[in-house]
Amino acid sequence: MSHAAPHLDRFLHAIADPTRRRILRALKEKGGCSLDKETGLCAADIEQRVKLAQPTVSHHMRILEKAGLVEAKREGHWRWYRRNEKFIAEMTRGLKGQL
Repeated sequence: MSHAAPHLDRFLHAIADPTRRRILRALKEKGGCSLDKETGLCAADIEQRVKLAQPTVSHHMRILEKAGLVEAKREGHWRWYRRNEKFIAEMTRGLKGQL
């Protein structure tokens, strides 16, 4: 598990912030995406859901993306985000193993 320790540290740092946990919960909800996707949200949708300004949302999304918790894809003028469920499950198992 030692090879995964840096990933686990970034994961824990990312989820330590209540705003980022709110964003992750919003990304888990079905529907409500401006881009007609079944899961995930565009940046503007996230801003509306968590009631934060665009620069603040961008800051949090960068941290979540760097930690591997979300995947981002550009579609036209929009950035579309979705949770990386496989990585979240892997990190959760890793955390259980560490404790």
